[in-house]
Amino acid sequence: MSDRVVSVQLGAPSVRPAEPRDVPRIAATLTLATAASRWARWALPEDGRVQRLTRLFELDAGHRAVESGACWVTEDVSAVAAWEAPPGAAGTRPVPDDVRAALARELPHVSGEHWSRVRDTRELVDAARPTGPHWWLTHLGTRPSSRRRGYGGALLEPVLERCDAEGLPAAAAVWAWAGVRFLRRSGFEVAQELATSDGGLRLWLAVRPPQD
Repeated sequence: MSDRVVSVQLGAPSVRPAEPRDVPRIAATLTLATAASRWARWALPEDGRVQRLTRLFELDAGHRAVESGACWVTEDVSAVAAWEAPPGAAGTRPVPDDVRAALARELPHVSGEHWSRVRDTRELVDAARPTGPHWWLTHLGTRPSSRRRGYGGALLEPVLERCDAEGLPAAAAVWAWAGVRFLRRSGFEVAQELATSDGGLRLWLAVRPPQD
């Protein structure tokens, strides 16, 4: 019995495509992973910040990424990787119209008085993204109680393997240098350093070219 326990602990973490039933736990996991971050303080008002974060992740990482077939989770949903797939990518689906409408309607309210700088910074990031088809990592997070188990790297693998097979880059906007260091382990490199539209934060555009 002890041998079996050791083999499970040493094995690669099990990951799977997210399902609609996972949306509440996806939102909870990403909220726990980011609630204390500088980005959260910059992007969202202090009043109701945790609730705002949860709604943001429910919409953007939950409904948008899950419904489009571009979200992966660990079995217990204690870690999440949500992507934006290139248009027409096999196995993915367009974001449903009702989800698009909810995002457009609710994100300004989620950000409150911070919305203008969040919107303007999104536009800066969008302009810096690779021009051709690419996979865009929108959210990656692990609950604090589940860190240092290899979940983050395992969650990236399904898309990165696909990028290599199809000759496509992957990219992300990273809000902390620790995140840059982590992504470098998977082949990402800094392509550009940016500043938020109000100058309040630095961020880095990280790009991973397809690997041989």
